[in-house]
Amino acid sequence: MSIQVGQRLPAATFAVLRDGVQRLTSDDVFKGKKVVLFAVPGAFTPTCSERHLPGYIDHYQDFKQRGIDVACMAVNDAFVMQAWAHHRHVPDGMLMLADGNGDFARALGLEMDSSKFGMGIRSKRFALYAEDGVIKLLHVEAPGEFRVSSAEAMLAAIG
Repeated sequence: MSIQVGQRLPAATFAVLRDGVQRLTSDDVFKGKKVVLFAVPGAFTPTCSERHLPGYIDHYQDFKQRGIDVACMAVNDAFVMQAWAHHRHVPDGMLMLADGNGDFARALGLEMDSSKFGMGIRSKRFALYAEDGVIKLLHVEAPGEFRVSSAEAMLAAIG
């Protein structure tokens, strides 16, 4: 069963690359903040690289003007997430969170088995909006789709 609107996000630890690998807790990311977290099945994969991440890069300032932080998460390591951020010119303030073992995706109930593609366990494609760690909006994509978790869809839903 996946997490629902109104529930508090589970405790988790993410990795980021800042002068070496650093750990951020879910409190570091969400506590006392408004945050849109979007998750992709994998860095450098086609839809993730060509459509999902670019939309959030293009609309990053639109979120910031509303007082909302933006974070991207994938079941990849911090080195891959940092290389992807550099490759796609991610704004400095956008967090690129590595959920290396898929623990956060699993805790949310939003993991998927991509073994048939040689990718192991990954995160489903989704976006959520949380205030102080409580989910206010949750948009999970149907398999193979990219509609409801886009930056444009989240901006429209937040209003």
